[in-house]
Amino acid sequence: MKKIYVAIMVMVMALGLLAQAQDDVAYTQYWTVPNYYNAAAIGSTDFIRLRGGMRMQWVGIDNAPKSFLITADSPFKLLGKRLGAGLVMQQESIGLYKNMNFTAQVAYGFKFLKGRLTIGLQAGLADQTFKGSEVVLPDDVGGDGGTTSRDGVGGSGSSSTDEAIPTTDVHGTSLDASVGVFYTHKWFWAGISATHINQPTISLGTDQASEQSYEAKVKRAFYFMAGSNIPLKNTLFELQPSVLVCNSNGFTQADITMRVMYNKFLSGGIAYRTSDAISLMLGAEIKNFFVGYAYDYALSAINKASSGSHEFFVGYNLKLNLGDKNKNKHKSIRIM
Repeated sequence: MKKIYVAIMVMVMALGLLAQAQDDVAYTQYWTVPNYYNAAAIGSTDFIRLRGGMRMQWVGIDNAPKSFLITADSPFKLLGKRLGAGLVMQQESIGLYKNMNFTAQVAYGFKFLKGRLTIGLQAGLADQTFKGSEVVLPDDVGGDGGTTSRDGVGGSGSSSTDEAIPTTDVHGTSLDASVGVFYTHKWFWAGISATHINQPTISLGTDQASEQSYEAKVKRAFYFMAGSNIPLKNTLFELQPSVLVCNSNGFTQADITMRVMYNKFLSGGIAYRTSDAISLMLGAEIKNFFVGYAYDYALSAINKASSGSHEFFVGYNLKLNLGDKNKNKHKSIRIM
C-alpha cells in the first residue's frame, strides 16, 4: 500500500505543475528516452543505454511532422567520482521546415534521502532549415488568395513579393543549453528540467549576400516527469504509472500513462495527452534488447483527415563494470 500511495502522490504532484513545449517533440514513449527531456536522467544505471526511434504524426496528411531520435547515456568515473554522460541527436521535418539538434550531456549524482539525486547540464547546436525554393507565391487574387507551396503548406499574404517569406533556401545554427535535476528512489523516479534555457535566436540566411534576413526563436520549456514500478504481490505483473508535464510559451499539456509488464518481458499500456490524443502501447524486452510501439488517436477534428500517429523505438543495454561492485545499487525503477 505504501508503494501505491507514493505512485499516487507522484501523479498528483505532476498534475499541479505546468506542461508540454512545442519546440520539443511530444513522444508518447517518453519514459524510454528520459534524457531527451531532462539532461540529468543519465548514468543512473550500470549500463550504456542506446535508444533509437521515429515518430510519424497525423498519417494521411501531406507533409505532417516526422521526427527521428537517437539517445545514449552511460556512467563513468572521474577522480573517484561517479558521473554520467549522454548524447541526443534529433531531426524533425514539418512541411518546408527541418529542425536538427545535436547535444551532449554531463551529470553528477550523489546519495540523497535514501535515493540518488543527479544534476545535469546539456549543451549543443540547434539547426534549422527552411526550403524557400519550394514556396510558390501566387499573384494577388483579390485578397482571398494566400501563399502556397509545392508541398501544400499554406502561408500568409497574397502577394508574389511577400518579403515575410523567403523564396530561397535559408539555414541557420545557434548554441542551445538545458539543465535538469533527477531523483531516483527504490519506489519511484522524478525530475524537473528546463530546455532551451538561453532561448536561442537562429539567424536564417543563404550562402549569397542578401539584405533580407530571417530569424527563428526557440522557446524555453519547463518539464516535470515522474514514474514508479509497483510489483503486484504473488503475480508476475508490475504496474508502471508515469507522467510527463511541461510548459512553454503559456501552453500547457500533460501525458498520463499506465503500463503493465508481465514477467519482465511483455508490456502494454494506455496514455492520455490532454486535449490532444489517447494512445495504446506495446513493448517487449528480450535480454538486453527493447522494442516498443505506440499508436495515437487524435481527439481533435484532425482525426477526420488522419488515421493517427505511429511511433517506434528500439534499444539496447550494454553492461558496464565500474569496479565498485554496485556500491550505489538500488532497486530497479524500470526507467527504460
